[in-house]
Amino acid sequence: MTKEKQVAIAAIDDNADLIVGLSDRIWEYAELSLQEEKSAEDMCCTLEQLGFTVERGVCNIATAFTASYGSGRPIIGLLAEYDALSGLSQKASSLAAEPLVPDGNGHGCGHNLLGTGSVAAAIGVKAYLETSGRSGTVILFGCPGEEGVASKAFMARENIWRKLDAALTWHPSDTNEVVTGSSNACIQNLYQFTGVASHAAFSPDHGRSALDAVELMNLGVQFLREHMPDKARIHYAITDTGGCSPNVVQAKASVLYMVRANHISEAIELQKRVDQIAEGAALMTETTWKKIFVDGLSNVVPNHTLETVLYRNFEELGVPGYTDEEHAFADALAKTYDGSNGLPGIAAANSCDAAAQVKAMRASHGNHALNDFLAPLYQGSAYDPGSTDVGDTSWECPTAQIHVVTWPNGCPGHSWQNVSCGHSSLGHKGLLHAGRVLAASVIDLIENPALIEQAQSEFDQQTAEGYMCPIPADAVATILN
Repeated sequence: MTKEKQVAIAAIDDNADLIVGLSDRIWEYAELSLQEEKSAEDMCCTLEQLGFTVERGVCNIATAFTASYGSGRPIIGLLAEYDALSGLSQKASSLAAEPLVPDGNGHGCGHNLLGTGSVAAAIGVKAYLETSGRSGTVILFGCPGEEGVASKAFMARENIWRKLDAALTWHPSDTNEVVTGSSNACIQNLYQFTGVASHAAFSPDHGRSALDAVELMNLGVQFLREHMPDKARIHYAITDTGGCSPNVVQAKASVLYMVRANHISEAIELQKRVDQIAEGAALMTETTWKKIFVDGLSNVVPNHTLETVLYRNFEELGVPGYTDEEHAFADALAKTYDGSNGLPGIAAANSCDAAAQVKAMRASHGNHALNDFLAPLYQGSAYDPGSTDVGDTSWECPTAQIHVVTWPNGCPGHSWQNVSCGHSSLGHKGLLHAGRVLAASVIDLIENPALIEQAQSEFDQQTAEGYMCPIPADAVATILN
Protein backbone atom coordinates (compact mmCIF):
# COMPACT_ATOMS: atom_id res chain seq x y z
CA MET A 1 0.00 0.00 0.00
CA THR A 2 1.34 3.44 -0.89
CA LYS A 3 2.17 5.91 1.84
CA GLU A 4 -0.57 8.20 0.51
CA LYS A 5 -3.15 5.50 1.11
CA GLN A 6 -1.65 4.69 4.49
CA VAL A 7 -2.31 8.30 5.54
CA ALA A 8 -5.97 7.96 4.51
CA ILE A 9 -6.43 4.61 6.24
CA ALA A 10 -4.81 5.93 9.41
CA ALA A 11 -7.19 8.91 9.45
CA ILE A 12 -10.19 6.58 9.20
CA ASP A 13 -8.86 4.32 11.95
CA ASP A 14 -8.01 7.29 14.18
CA ASN A 15 -11.59 8.55 13.82
CA ALA A 16 -13.23 5.12 14.10
CA ASP A 17 -15.01 5.90 17.38
CA LEU A 18 -16.40 9.15 15.97
CA ILE A 19 -17.60 7.44 12.76
CA VAL A 20 -19.15 4.46 14.55
CA GLY A 21 -20.81 6.76 17.09
CA LEU A 22 -22.36 8.75 14.24
CA SER A 23 -23.65 5.54 12.65
CA ASP A 24 -25.19 4.32 15.89
CA ARG A 25 -26.93 7.65 16.50
CA ILE A 26 -28.43 7.60 13.00
CA TRP A 27 -29.54 4.01 13.66
CA GLU A 28 -31.27 5.27 16.81
CA TYR A 29 -32.89 8.24 15.04
CA ALA A 30 -34.37 5.86 12.42
CA GLU A 31 -35.95 8.67 10.41
CA LEU A 32 -38.02 8.03 7.30
CA SER A 33 -37.49 9.44 3.84
CA LEU A 34 -37.28 13.27 3.76
CA GLN A 35 -37.75 13.32 7.54
CA GLU A 36 -34.06 12.76 8.35
CA GLU A 37 -33.63 16.09 10.15
CA LYS A 38 -31.55 14.73 13.06
CA SER A 39 -29.54 12.36 10.88
CA ALA A 40 -28.65 14.97 8.27
CA GLU A 41 -27.83 17.65 10.83
CA ASP A 42 -25.66 15.27 12.85
CA MET A 43 -23.70 14.39 9.72
CA CYS A 44 -23.39 18.05 8.71
CA CYS A 45 -22.16 19.17 12.15
CA THR A 46 -19.69 16.29 12.34
CA LEU A 47 -18.25 17.11 8.92
CA GLU A 48 -18.06 20.83 9.68
CA GLN A 49 -16.14 20.10 12.85
CA LEU A 50 -13.73 18.01 10.77
CA GLY A 51 -13.03 20.92 8.42
CA PHE A 52 -15.41 20.27 5.51
CA THR A 53 -17.40 23.06 3.86
CA VAL A 54 -21.06 22.11 4.22
CA GLU A 55 -24.03 23.30 2.18
CA ARG A 56 -27.47 22.36 3.49
CA GLY A 57 -30.77 22.12 1.64
CA VAL A 58 -29.28 21.14 -1.71
CA CYS A 59 -31.77 21.17 -4.62
CA ASN A 60 -34.44 22.58 -2.29
CA ILE A 61 -34.53 19.30 -0.35
CA ALA A 62 -34.26 20.18 3.34
CA THR A 63 -32.36 17.04 4.37
CA ALA A 64 -29.98 16.98 1.39
CA PHE A 65 -26.49 18.41 1.74
CA THR A 66 -22.95 18.48 0.41
CA ALA A 67 -19.68 18.47 2.35
CA SER A 68 -16.59 19.46 0.35
CA TYR A 69 -12.85 19.58 0.88
CA GLY A 70 -9.98 20.48 -1.44
CA SER A 71 -9.73 22.49 -4.64
CA GLY A 72 -9.35 21.92 -8.33
CA ARG A 73 -9.82 18.80 -10.37
CA PRO A 74 -10.45 15.97 -10.32
CA ILE A 75 -13.72 16.29 -8.44
CA ILE A 76 -14.79 12.98 -6.92
CA GLY A 77 -18.18 12.43 -5.33
CA LEU A 78 -19.01 10.06 -2.48
CA LEU A 79 -22.68 9.18 -2.04
CA ALA A 80 -24.29 8.90 1.40
CA GLU A 81 -27.78 7.75 2.41
CA TYR A 82 -29.39 7.76 5.85
CA ASP A 83 -33.15 7.10 5.64
CA ALA A 84 -34.88 4.30 7.52
CA LEU A 85 -37.94 2.12 6.84
CA SER A 86 -41.28 2.01 8.62
CA GLY A 87 -42.35 -0.93 10.77
CA LEU A 88 -38.83 -2.25 11.35
CA SER A 89 -37.99 -1.06 14.85
CA GLN A 90 -35.66 -3.65 16.36
CA LYS A 91 -33.29 -4.10 19.28
CA ALA A 92 -29.60 -4.08 18.42
CA SER A 93 -27.53 -7.27 18.26
CA SER A 94 -30.59 -9.40 18.95
CA LEU A 95 -31.31 -12.93 17.71
CA ALA A 96 -35.08 -12.45 17.82
CA ALA A 97 -37.59 -9.95 16.45
CA GLU A 98 -37.83 -7.48 19.33
CA PRO A 99 -39.14 -4.02 18.41
CA LEU A 100 -37.71 -1.13 20.36
CA VAL A 101 -40.86 0.84 19.57
CA PRO A 102 -44.10 -0.86 18.51
CA ASP A 103 -44.66 -0.14 14.80
CA GLY A 104 -41.57 2.06 14.89
CA ASN A 105 -38.94 2.64 12.22
CA GLY A 106 -35.67 0.83 11.64
CA HIS A 107 -32.68 0.79 9.31
CA GLY A 108 -33.64 -2.38 7.45
CA CYS A 109 -31.49 -1.43 4.46
CA GLY A 110 -28.50 -0.37 6.54
CA HIS A 111 -28.43 3.24 5.39
CA ASN A 112 -27.01 4.36 8.73
CA LEU A 113 -23.98 2.26 7.79
CA LEU A 114 -23.99 3.39 4.16
CA GLY A 115 -23.95 7.08 5.00
CA THR A 116 -21.25 6.89 7.65
CA GLY A 117 -19.10 4.55 5.56
CA SER A 118 -19.01 7.28 2.94
CA VAL A 119 -18.20 9.81 5.68
CA ALA A 120 -15.26 7.59 6.66
CA ALA A 121 -14.02 7.64 3.07
CA ALA A 122 -14.31 11.42 2.91
CA ILE A 123 -12.28 11.73 6.13
CA GLY A 124 -9.56 9.54 4.62
CA VAL A 125 -9.41 11.48 1.35
CA LYS A 126 -9.28 14.79 3.23
CA ALA A 127 -6.24 13.60 5.19
CA TYR A 128 -4.56 12.54 1.94
CA LEU A 129 -5.25 15.92 0.28
CA GLU A 130 -3.95 17.79 3.34
CA THR A 131 -0.64 15.91 3.46
CA SER A 132 0.01 15.45 -0.26
CA GLY A 133 -0.77 18.96 -1.48
CA ARG A 134 -2.34 17.44 -4.61
CA SER A 135 -5.00 19.20 -6.63
CA GLY A 136 -8.36 17.57 -6.17
CA THR A 137 -11.74 17.91 -4.48
CA VAL A 138 -13.81 15.37 -2.60
CA ILE A 139 -17.53 16.04 -2.15
CA LEU A 140 -19.73 13.95 0.08
CA PHE A 141 -23.35 14.13 -1.10
CA GLY A 142 -26.00 13.63 1.55
CA CYS A 143 -28.77 11.91 -0.42
CA PRO A 144 -32.01 11.56 1.57
CA GLY A 145 -35.06 9.53 0.68
CA GLU A 146 -33.60 6.66 -1.30
CA GLU A 147 -36.53 4.62 -0.03
CA GLY A 148 -39.33 6.53 -1.71
CA VAL A 149 -38.19 9.86 -3.14
CA ALA A 150 -35.04 9.16 -5.19
CA SER A 151 -33.25 12.39 -4.29
CA LYS A 152 -30.32 11.55 -6.57
CA ALA A 153 -32.72 11.72 -9.51
CA PHE A 154 -33.89 15.17 -8.37
CA MET A 155 -30.22 16.16 -8.20
CA ALA A 156 -29.71 14.76 -11.69
CA ARG A 157 -32.56 16.95 -12.95
CA GLU A 158 -30.49 19.91 -11.76
CA ASN A 159 -27.34 18.48 -13.45
CA ILE A 160 -25.56 18.22 -10.09
CA TRP A 161 -23.62 15.10 -11.06
CA ARG A 162 -22.27 16.46 -14.34
CA LYS A 163 -19.63 18.51 -12.53
CA LEU A 164 -18.02 15.35 -11.14
CA ASP A 165 -15.21 13.37 -12.72
CA ALA A 166 -16.44 10.23 -10.94
CA ALA A 167 -18.74 9.10 -8.15
CA LEU A 168 -18.24 6.15 -5.80
CA THR A 169 -20.48 4.57 -3.21
CA TRP A 170 -21.22 1.29 -1.43
CA HIS A 171 -24.05 -0.66 0.14
CA PRO A 172 -24.24 -2.95 3.19
CA SER A 173 -24.56 -6.57 2.11
CA ASP A 174 -23.85 -10.23 2.81
CA THR A 175 -21.05 -10.22 0.22
CA ASN A 176 -17.70 -8.49 -0.23
CA GLU A 177 -17.74 -7.63 -3.91
CA VAL A 178 -17.58 -4.99 -6.62
CA VAL A 179 -21.00 -4.29 -8.10
CA THR A 180 -21.60 -4.44 -11.83
CA GLY A 181 -24.48 -4.68 -14.28
CA SER A 182 -27.71 -2.77 -14.64
CA SER A 183 -30.98 -2.52 -12.75
CA ASN A 184 -34.58 -1.60 -13.35
CA ALA A 185 -35.66 1.96 -13.90
CA CYS A 186 -38.71 2.85 -11.83
CA ILE A 187 -41.47 5.47 -11.87
CA GLN A 188 -44.09 5.83 -9.14
CA ASN A 189 -47.35 7.81 -9.32
CA LEU A 190 -50.50 8.11 -7.24
CA TYR A 191 -53.78 8.14 -9.17
CA GLN A 192 -56.67 9.89 -7.41
CA PHE A 193 -60.18 9.45 -8.81
CA THR A 194 -63.10 11.68 -7.84
CA GLY A 195 -66.75 10.86 -8.50
CA VAL A 196 -70.16 11.67 -7.03
CA ALA A 197 -71.40 10.20 -3.76
CA SER A 198 -74.89 8.80 -3.63
CA HIS A 199 -77.07 6.30 -1.78
CA ALA A 200 -76.36 2.93 -3.32
CA ALA A 201 -79.97 1.74 -2.91
CA PHE A 202 -82.18 4.83 -3.30
CA SER A 203 -80.26 6.75 -5.99
CA PRO A 204 -77.39 4.71 -7.48
CA ASP A 205 -78.03 6.35 -10.85
CA HIS A 206 -76.95 9.68 -9.39
CA GLY A 207 -73.63 8.31 -8.19
CA ARG A 208 -70.33 8.09 -10.06
CA SER A 209 -68.00 5.62 -8.37
CA ALA A 210 -64.34 6.51 -7.94
CA LEU A 211 -63.78 3.01 -6.60
CA ASP A 212 -65.15 1.57 -9.85
CA ALA A 213 -62.60 3.71 -11.69
CA VAL A 214 -59.76 2.28 -9.59
CA GLU A 215 -60.96 -1.26 -10.21
CA LEU A 216 -61.30 -0.67 -13.96
CA MET A 217 -57.83 0.87 -14.06
CA ASN A 218 -56.42 -2.16 -12.29
CA LEU A 219 -58.21 -4.45 -14.74
CA GLY A 220 -56.88 -2.49 -17.70
CA VAL A 221 -53.33 -2.75 -16.40
CA GLN A 222 -53.76 -6.51 -15.99
CA PHE A 223 -54.47 -6.76 -19.71
CA LEU A 224 -51.47 -4.51 -20.44
CA ARG A 225 -49.11 -6.99 -18.78
CA GLU A 226 -49.22 -9.31 -21.81
CA HIS A 227 -48.08 -6.48 -24.08
CA MET A 228 -45.08 -4.98 -22.35
CA PRO A 229 -41.34 -5.85 -22.33
CA ASP A 230 -40.44 -9.14 -20.64
CA LYS A 231 -38.35 -7.53 -17.89
CA ALA A 232 -40.88 -4.79 -17.16
CA ARG A 233 -42.90 -4.89 -13.96
CA ILE A 234 -45.99 -3.01 -12.79
CA HIS A 235 -46.89 -3.03 -9.07
CA TYR A 236 -49.86 -1.36 -7.40
CA ALA A 237 -51.53 -0.78 -4.05
CA ILE A 238 -55.00 0.63 -3.44
CA THR A 239 -54.35 3.36 -0.88
CA ASP A 240 -57.90 4.73 -0.48
CA THR A 241 -61.11 2.80 -1.16
CA GLY A 242 -63.32 5.79 -0.33
CA GLY A 243 -64.73 4.31 2.85
CA CYS A 244 -65.89 1.01 4.31
CA SER A 245 -69.63 1.24 3.70
CA PRO A 246 -70.93 -0.82 0.76
CA ASN A 247 -74.20 1.15 0.77
CA VAL A 248 -72.51 4.29 -0.55
CA VAL A 249 -71.29 5.09 -4.04
CA GLN A 250 -67.68 5.95 -3.26
CA ALA A 251 -66.85 9.49 -4.35
CA LYS A 252 -63.10 9.15 -3.93
CA ALA A 253 -60.52 6.40 -4.30
CA SER A 254 -56.80 6.21 -5.00
CA VAL A 255 -54.29 3.69 -6.26
CA LEU A 256 -50.49 3.88 -6.19
CA TYR A 257 -48.63 2.50 -9.19
CA MET A 258 -44.97 1.63 -9.66
CA VAL A 259 -43.75 1.03 -13.21
CA ARG A 260 -40.40 -0.69 -13.72
CA ALA A 261 -38.46 -1.39 -16.90
CA ASN A 262 -34.88 -2.34 -17.76
CA HIS A 263 -34.20 1.08 -19.28
CA ILE A 264 -35.46 4.51 -18.27
CA SER A 265 -36.76 5.25 -21.79
CA GLU A 266 -38.84 2.05 -21.68
CA ALA A 267 -40.20 2.95 -18.24
CA ILE A 268 -41.26 6.38 -19.47
CA GLU A 269 -43.08 4.89 -22.47
CA LEU A 270 -44.77 2.24 -20.33
CA GLN A 271 -45.82 4.94 -17.87
CA LYS A 272 -47.63 6.77 -20.68
CA ARG A 273 -49.66 3.63 -21.40
CA VAL A 274 -50.64 3.33 -17.73
CA ASP A 275 -51.76 6.97 -17.83
CA GLN A 276 -53.98 6.21 -20.83
CA ILE A 277 -55.60 3.36 -18.92
CA ALA A 278 -56.32 5.72 -16.03
CA GLU A 279 -57.91 8.16 -18.42
CA GLY A 280 -60.01 5.38 -19.91
CA ALA A 281 -61.20 4.25 -16.49
CA ALA A 282 -62.29 7.80 -15.71
CA LEU A 283 -64.18 8.05 -19.00
CA MET A 284 -65.98 4.75 -18.39
CA THR A 285 -67.11 5.83 -14.92
CA GLU A 286 -67.67 9.55 -15.60
CA THR A 287 -65.21 10.44 -12.87
CA THR A 288 -62.23 12.75 -12.91
CA TRP A 289 -58.66 11.75 -12.18
CA LYS A 290 -55.44 13.37 -11.05
CA LYS A 291 -51.92 11.96 -11.17
CA ILE A 292 -49.48 12.89 -8.39
CA PHE A 293 -45.82 12.16 -9.10
CA VAL A 294 -44.04 10.35 -6.27
CA ASP A 295 -40.62 9.39 -7.58
CA GLY A 296 -38.66 8.15 -10.55
CA LEU A 297 -35.20 6.73 -11.02
CA SER A 298 -33.09 5.31 -13.83
CA ASN A 299 -31.32 2.06 -14.57
CA VAL A 300 -27.66 1.86 -13.54
CA VAL A 301 -24.93 2.41 -16.14
CA PRO A 302 -21.91 0.27 -15.11
CA ASN A 303 -18.35 1.51 -15.47
CA HIS A 304 -15.79 -1.30 -15.68
CA THR A 305 -12.83 1.06 -15.35
CA LEU A 306 -13.95 2.27 -11.93
CA GLU A 307 -15.00 -1.24 -10.93
CA THR A 308 -11.46 -2.46 -11.60
CA VAL A 309 -10.00 0.35 -9.48
CA LEU A 310 -12.31 -0.60 -6.61
CA TYR A 311 -11.49 -4.30 -6.92
CA ARG A 312 -7.73 -3.77 -6.86
CA ASN A 313 -8.02 -1.78 -3.66
CA PHE A 314 -10.39 -4.34 -2.15
CA GLU A 315 -7.83 -7.03 -2.96
CA GLU A 316 -5.03 -5.03 -1.37
CA LEU A 317 -6.97 -4.17 1.78
CA GLY A 318 -8.60 -7.57 2.19
CA VAL A 319 -11.92 -8.04 3.98
CA PRO A 320 -13.12 -7.50 7.55
CA GLY A 321 -12.03 -10.11 10.09
CA TYR A 322 -14.29 -11.53 12.77
CA THR A 323 -14.02 -12.94 16.27
CA ASP A 324 -15.38 -16.33 17.34
CA GLU A 325 -18.20 -14.51 19.11
CA GLU A 326 -19.14 -12.62 15.94
CA HIS A 327 -19.16 -15.82 13.90
CA ALA A 328 -21.36 -17.49 16.53
CA PHE A 329 -23.80 -14.57 16.50
CA ALA A 330 -24.02 -14.60 12.69
CA ASP A 331 -24.46 -18.39 12.57
CA ALA A 332 -27.30 -18.15 15.08
CA LEU A 333 -28.95 -15.24 13.27
CA ALA A 334 -28.80 -17.14 9.97
CA LYS A 335 -31.01 -19.82 11.52
CA THR A 336 -33.85 -17.29 11.84
CA TYR A 337 -34.50 -17.07 8.07
CA ASP A 338 -34.49 -19.28 4.99
CA GLY A 339 -31.80 -19.14 2.29
CA SER A 340 -28.67 -18.82 4.40
CA ASN A 341 -26.88 -21.56 2.44
CA GLY A 342 -27.15 -20.00 -1.02
CA LEU A 343 -24.19 -18.78 -3.07
CA PRO A 344 -23.79 -15.03 -2.52
CA GLY A 345 -22.98 -12.23 -4.90
CA ILE A 346 -23.37 -10.98 -8.44
CA ALA A 347 -20.55 -13.09 -9.89
CA ALA A 348 -21.97 -16.38 -8.60
CA ALA A 349 -25.42 -15.50 -9.92
CA ASN A 350 -24.20 -14.82 -13.45
CA SER A 351 -21.19 -17.08 -14.09
CA CYS A 352 -20.87 -20.84 -13.60
CA ASP A 353 -17.09 -20.49 -13.16
CA ALA A 354 -17.56 -17.75 -10.57
CA ALA A 355 -20.21 -19.80 -8.79
CA ALA A 356 -17.73 -22.67 -8.47
CA GLN A 357 -15.10 -20.27 -7.11
CA VAL A 358 -17.50 -18.80 -4.56
CA LYS A 359 -18.61 -22.26 -3.46
CA ALA A 360 -14.98 -23.23 -2.93
CA MET A 361 -14.30 -19.98 -1.06
CA ARG A 362 -17.21 -20.59 1.29
CA ALA A 363 -16.05 -24.15 1.92
CA SER A 364 -12.46 -23.09 2.58
CA HIS A 365 -13.72 -20.58 5.15
CA GLY A 366 -15.78 -23.20 6.95
CA ASN A 367 -19.15 -22.31 5.31
CA HIS A 368 -19.70 -19.74 8.02
CA ALA A 369 -22.72 -17.47 7.80
CA LEU A 370 -20.32 -14.54 7.47
CA ASN A 371 -18.75 -14.43 4.02
CA ASP A 372 -15.24 -13.41 5.04
CA PHE A 373 -13.75 -13.46 1.53
CA LEU A 374 -13.71 -11.20 -1.54
CA ALA A 375 -15.94 -12.51 -4.34
CA PRO A 376 -14.37 -12.72 -7.82
CA LEU A 377 -14.46 -9.65 -10.03
CA TYR A 378 -17.23 -10.16 -12.58
CA GLN A 379 -17.84 -7.73 -15.42
CA GLY A 380 -20.13 -9.66 -17.72
CA SER A 381 -23.84 -9.20 -18.28
CA ALA A 382 -25.74 -8.80 -15.01
CA TYR A 383 -29.20 -7.54 -14.19
CA ASP A 384 -30.84 -6.62 -10.87
CA PRO A 385 -34.65 -6.44 -10.99
CA GLY A 386 -34.56 -3.94 -8.14
CA SER A 387 -34.07 -0.19 -8.48
CA THR A 388 -31.75 2.45 -7.06
CA ASP A 389 -31.37 6.18 -7.65
CA VAL A 390 -27.62 5.62 -8.00
CA GLY A 391 -28.72 4.92 -11.58
CA ASP A 392 -29.40 8.62 -12.17
CA THR A 393 -25.95 9.54 -10.90
CA SER A 394 -24.47 6.98 -13.30
CA TRP A 395 -26.16 8.65 -16.27
CA GLU A 396 -24.39 11.96 -15.55
CA CYS A 397 -20.89 10.86 -14.50
CA PRO A 398 -18.83 7.65 -14.29
CA THR A 399 -20.10 5.78 -11.24
CA ALA A 400 -19.27 2.54 -9.43
CA GLN A 401 -20.00 0.89 -6.11
CA ILE A 402 -19.07 -1.99 -3.84
CA HIS A 403 -20.81 -4.24 -1.36
CA VAL A 404 -19.25 -4.97 2.04
CA VAL A 405 -20.43 -7.63 4.48
CA THR A 406 -22.48 -6.27 7.36
CA TRP A 407 -24.86 -9.21 7.96
CA PRO A 408 -24.94 -13.00 7.42
CA ASN A 409 -25.23 -14.84 4.13
CA GLY A 410 -28.65 -14.67 2.50
CA CYS A 411 -30.02 -12.24 5.06
CA PRO A 412 -33.30 -10.89 3.60
CA GLY A 413 -33.44 -7.26 2.59
CA HIS A 414 -35.50 -4.83 4.65
CA SER A 415 -35.62 -7.22 7.58
CA TRP A 416 -35.39 -7.04 11.37
CA GLN A 417 -32.20 -9.10 11.07
CA ASN A 418 -30.59 -6.29 9.06
CA VAL A 419 -31.62 -3.76 11.68
CA SER A 420 -30.17 -5.94 14.42
CA CYS A 421 -26.81 -6.05 12.62
CA GLY A 422 -26.81 -2.33 11.86
CA HIS A 423 -25.94 -1.46 15.46
CA SER A 424 -23.47 -4.30 16.02
CA SER A 425 -19.77 -4.94 15.56
CA LEU A 426 -20.57 -6.63 12.22
CA GLY A 427 -22.03 -3.42 10.87
CA HIS A 428 -19.29 -1.29 12.41
CA LYS A 429 -16.52 -3.35 10.83
CA GLY A 430 -18.27 -3.28 7.47
CA LEU A 431 -18.79 0.47 7.33
CA LEU A 432 -15.18 1.25 8.33
CA HIS A 433 -13.83 -1.16 5.74
CA ALA A 434 -16.05 0.31 3.05
CA GLY A 435 -14.58 3.71 3.91
CA ARG A 436 -11.05 2.37 3.51
CA VAL A 437 -11.71 0.81 0.10
CA LEU A 438 -13.50 3.90 -1.20
CA ALA A 439 -10.82 6.29 0.09
CA ALA A 440 -8.00 4.25 -1.44
CA SER A 441 -9.85 4.17 -4.76
CA VAL A 442 -10.39 7.93 -4.77
CA ILE A 443 -6.67 8.38 -4.20
CA ASP A 444 -5.91 6.19 -7.23
CA LEU A 445 -8.17 8.39 -9.36
CA ILE A 446 -6.48 11.56 -8.16
CA GLU A 447 -2.97 10.17 -8.57
CA ASN A 448 -3.61 8.65 -12.02
CA PRO A 449 -5.46 11.04 -14.38
CA ALA A 450 -5.42 8.35 -17.10
CA LEU A 451 -7.90 6.33 -15.06
CA ILE A 452 -10.37 9.19 -15.11
CA GLU A 453 -9.87 9.64 -18.84
CA GLN A 454 -10.51 5.93 -19.39
CA ALA A 455 -13.60 5.96 -17.16
CA GLN A 456 -14.93 9.03 -18.98
CA SER A 457 -14.37 7.44 -22.38
CA GLU A 458 -16.29 4.35 -21.30
CA PHE A 459 -19.03 6.53 -19.82
CA ASP A 460 -19.39 8.51 -23.07
CA GLN A 461 -19.88 5.32 -25.04
CA GLN A 462 -22.38 3.85 -22.56
CA THR A 463 -24.53 7.00 -22.42
CA ALA A 464 -24.32 8.11 -26.06
CA GLU A 465 -28.10 7.86 -26.49
CA GLY A 466 -28.58 10.58 -23.87
CA TYR A 467 -30.21 10.74 -20.46
CA MET A 468 -33.98 10.96 -19.98
CA CYS A 469 -34.54 12.24 -16.45
CA PRO A 470 -37.63 10.60 -14.92
CA ILE A 471 -38.38 13.63 -12.72
CA PRO A 472 -40.89 16.09 -14.26
CA ALA A 473 -39.78 19.71 -14.40
CA ASP A 474 -42.45 20.81 -11.93
CA ALA A 475 -42.11 17.91 -9.48
CA VAL A 476 -41.16 18.60 -5.88
CA ALA A 477 -39.63 16.00 -3.59
CA THR A 478 -42.58 15.00 -1.40
CA ILE A 479 -43.46 12.02 0.74
CA LEU A 480 -47.07 10.87 0.52
CA ASN A 481 -48.79 10.61 3.89
